[in-house]
Amino acid sequence: MENARKKGVGGPELAEHVRSLRRYAIALTGDASEADDLVQESLVRALARIKEGAEVRNARTYLFSILHNLRVDLLARRTRRGTALPLEAVEHRLSRPAEQPSRLRHAELALAIDALPEQQRAVLLLVALEGASYQEVAEILSIPPGTVMSRLSRARKALRALMEESAVTNLRRMT
Repeated sequence: MENARKKGVGGPELAEHVRSLRRYAIALTGDASEADDLVQESLVRALARIKEGAEVRNARTYLFSILHNLRVDLLARRTRRGTALPLEAVEHRLSRPAEQPSRLRHAELALAIDALPEQQRAVLLLVALEGASYQEVAEILSIPPGTVMSRLSRARKALRALMEESAVTNLRRMT
């Protein structure tokens, strides 16, 4: 813990990032309970590694990196097991009352983001939602900055296409 203390990273420094970590986890998973589990496990692992003497230069990047790796591991386990989306999550989304046009547009955007491949979605959410720099995203995801830029470009292009497709579908319904 001495190394970490010298660097100024410990419980209070990690706690500063809980809100943004949770916001990112919710956006990534679409499920508050799963997001809370990921955030909690990220904090537990970060504190354990710091206690073991891990040198942490940037608490924010360190936490987001742990959360990302936990998410990747979780998705891999689900793929191997064939785990489906929990029924409660589907029921909750279907049971919502009709929404106003601006909320509908927001909901369409959320669905479009959910439709992106995981790698593109992670980059997009870190940059757009969390305001992370390309370099921070590269460190969090352990990829080169050029890959961050190309994934972000592909994600934005796919989002535009999905949103245009959604707008055309909505126009057809109205006519």
